[in-house]
Amino acid sequence: MARAESIVLVNTGYGKGKSSAAFGVMGRAWARGWRVGVVQFIKSGKWKTGERKLADHLEIEWHTLGDGFTWESTDLDETAAKGRHAWDVAAAKLASGDFDLLILDELTYAVKYGWVDVTDVVEGVRARAPHTNVVITGRDAPEELVALADTVTEMRKVKHAYDQGIKAKKGIEY
Repeated sequence: MARAESIVLVNTGYGKGKSSAAFGVMGRAWARGWRVGVVQFIKSGKWKTGERKLADHLEIEWHTLGDGFTWESTDLDETAAKGRHAWDVAAAKLASGDFDLLILDELTYAVKYGWVDVTDVVEGVRARAPHTNVVITGRDAPEELVALADTVTEMRKVKHAYDQGIKAKKGIEY
């Protein structure tokens, strides 16, 4: 069996756990002495998440570059511009050689909404520094990213507390 210098993982689907799984890999990579970075495409700094608190504690480089959920946006042009800027940051990080693991959280939404062309993403991931492993999260991963990835996991919702009227719980969802 071949050993790759780096791999690409995609966590997609409508079930809970795409980002949570990526942040589990973040902790594992950090524990192995890897240089880890995170670029978030949708979330804003408004939410004080547990994973961000952990990353700060571990001195993991973290960029929260979105302005929140699109349905909360007061200026979709500005939201799109932030998504494009997040890709510019991610592309530079991919090429830099500074990371053993780079998590591109909710990147699929930036592609789905047309803020970033999937061809640019595929080219950026393919041209990454040879030792940079990548985890991409978000619903509706485009076929081009699925084809590029070495491992693709689709999270499927069977049941979710939110459907029963239970709000997001600190420590579980964020």
